Amino acid sequence: MTDYPIIRFHGAAETVTGSCFFVDTGDKRLLVDCGLFQGSKTEKELNYRAFPFEARQIDAVLLTHAHIDHSGLIPKLVKDGFAGPVFATAATADLASVMLPDSGHIQEMEVEQLNRRNRRRGRSAVSPIYTSADAILALRQFREVPLGSWVSLGDKLRFRLWNAGHLLGSASIEMEIDRQGTPVRLLFSGDIGPENKLLQPTPEAPSGFDFVITESTYGDTDREELTEGRRRGALRAEVKAAHNDNGVLLIPSFAVERTQELLADLVFLMEQNEIPVCPIIIDSPLAAKASQIFRKYARELDNGDLLARAMGSRHVRFTESVEQSMALDDMKGFHIVIAASGMCEAGRIRHRLRNWLWRDEATVLLVGYQAAGTLGRLLEEGARQVRIQGDEIDVRARIRKLDLYSGHADGPELAAWMKARLPVNGGVFMVHGEDRAIEGLRQRLATMLPRERIYEPRLDSAFRLAAGEAIDISETVAPPRIDPVHAGRTDWHNDYQSLVLDIQAALAKSSDAKARGVVIRKLRRALAAE
Repeated sequence: MTDYPIIRFHGAAETVTGSCFFVDTGDKRLLVDCGLFQGSKTEKELNYRAFPFEARQIDAVLLTHAHIDHSGLIPKLVKDGFAGPVFATAATADLASVMLPDSGHIQEMEVEQLNRRNRRRGRSAVSPIYTSADAILALRQFREVPLGSWVSLGDKLRFRLWNAGHLLGSASIEMEIDRQGTPVRLLFSGDIGPENKLLQPTPEAPSGFDFVITESTYGDTDREELTEGRRRGALRAEVKAAHNDNGVLLIPSFAVERTQELLADLVFLMEQNEIPVCPIIIDSPLAAKASQIFRKYARELDNGDLLARAMGSRHVRFTESVEQSMALDDMKGFHIVIAASGMCEAGRIRHRLRNWLWRDEATVLLVGYQAAGTLGRLLEEGARQVRIQGDEIDVRARIRKLDLYSGHADGPELAAWMKARLPVNGGVFMVHGEDRAIEGLRQRLATMLPRERIYEPRLDSAFRLAAGEAIDISETVAPPRIDPVHAGRTDWHNDYQSLVLDIQAALAKSSDAKARGVVIRKLRRALAAE
């Protein structure tokens, strides 16, 4: 047995996706989360590479919640030989039962499309990370755990779950590792929900830990005080501004919880005659399945009755088949479409954007975090042209952002949550955030802890959790899979796409063939100079 537990950060380190924390107690090897990387192409390629540990040697997975950036590589883990249990709340297990097969299906579809292009280009075929069938097999290893109940894994390790207020079933994980009769106490925050969230209660957890691993997604953000009236008022204003006879309001949204919250508020505003009555289409089979799970747990949700009423509204319909989804491109009159994914990286929202981004009468409303390198972030930052499925699309639609439906606490809320966990004897690790957010939360925590006990782990870094401090042992383990400077940032692929669009824009502005030739010759000279 090692002298002290070791923790390795194999995801959500200086980036907001791919959550995966490896804990080695010497007696047991655990993963807290095993999530899919999203964001830049450099990060997403990690999903296809080997895990930085031996899957067969993992004894158990403790899952904070069902979002794909936390759960999405569990089927791959099982496929690679993991045979242990996946512990989660009952609601998380139910959501995973539809989200993981859907993730496998999306990968199969995207790889099929990619392989068609690869054949035309003479390139080798690729395989999906896992299939829908792989995901279904992995679900057999899920074990349901109620909130607040201790679960022992051997004689020297136990854990229990606390409501995190982020998503149906979401949890923070309290862990005790016995070391010579004295427990080392850890708390993994998972994703912490904000105050006044429509469907979820306020986060909970005990206090007095050796180490806390906390998310920092919005650590640098101070939102205005969120109330039910303010949230609905802001949504009302966006719908009214978007309304026109021939237009659409497109809302890229996570299929699980964000979609249900938006649906509940939109129907409420229609019932109160505060926005025009119009069709609301949920263009996501996953959202339809997830909504049924929310209906199952309605009595346990805040405002569950409102959600149930919204789902039964005559103004709401769900598209199931591909044909129903494609028919939306020909729909007349103002309507609202909510479609996954929330960062515009996959799913049906890309088809809707491809059809509408170039039209002045369309509005795109971003309602969640957009990771660096995603299509959603490009739109948020004002891109005037984007590439979707190989096509260059001019952006003429209005791009709007409404941050009041975020599932994450903002900076002051994270600081308040952290303060309630004190005293923390060893230190705090800030994860699940990009550089500015991490720095923002670090400044807030500086009033609670000495600077040297606030840790900012990088991708694949490792720490020994000693008495009163964490010792960086990253140099003793395998080198990081990618240069950590590329985590949570745009990469060469984003730069390349931007360059292609800039070249096309320069050629389009050229007055004639001679002027276009000048542009091309300048480019060739620049390349030759390299």
